[in-house]
Amino acid sequence: MRLQTMLHTVFPPECLSCAERVEDPFAICGACWSDTPFILGAACDLCGTGLPGQNGAVDEVLVCSECETTHRPWDKGRAVFGYEGVGRKLVLALKHGDRADIARAAGPWLARAGADMLQDTPLIVPVPLHWTRIARRRFNQAALLAWSMARNTPVPLDVEPMALLRLRPTPSQEGKDREARHQNVDEAIVAHPRRGDVLSDRNVILVDDVMTSGATFAAATQACLAAGAKKVSVLALARVGRDT
Repeated sequence: MRLQTMLHTVFPPECLSCAERVEDPFAICGACWSDTPFILGAACDLCGTGLPGQNGAVDEVLVCSECETTHRPWDKGRAVFGYEGVGRKLVLALKHGDRADIARAAGPWLARAGADMLQDTPLIVPVPLHWTRIARRRFNQAALLAWSMARNTPVPLDVEPMALLRLRPTPSQEGKDREARHQNVDEAIVAHPRRGDVLSDRNVILVDDVMTSGATFAAATQACLAAGAKKVSVLALARVGRDT
């Protein structure tokens, strides 16, 4: 009997969300899958939020009402699912529950959501945490997501978790309005003084767990562009809706 089979016999795979038994490890059960708001149809090309209807023509650019009135310094944005239901539960478990297995499961989801951003072998860069937060949490969930995504893309992609540096321990964005969110991260993220040169003349995909107002992604994008990046796209595991 193979070791993997023996392990599955003794420790049957469980749903990442509800712990119900599933056939494959790092999976969610059918009931939780149906309660996960995956963004599979039309989506805003700038922030990834789901839009009514199906995908349009290949060259059609779809923009949500929020992005029509909000400047986005990046070129393209995508998200895997909405920040509600099981989607929200998975993000919170990854961020605060030591659930690195969720990042492993999210790799194929992120690669699929960001498939149209993979031309020209972009550099994958996780949004950085301040060192004090990493010391408390023991990991950067964005870096786990970035590595997992890179392992599931059709062509090998480089991940540079040290390309950006967060200069100060910015307070949580939760509960802040749009203006306060942007002020909170203003000039808080820069290219790393020793590793940031990898951004020069590269297409970059920034990866993070959640996009709400886009303030953190904007600060990270501006840092990449200031370091000489040619183009920046953003990819989030979850997108918070405007009325969430």
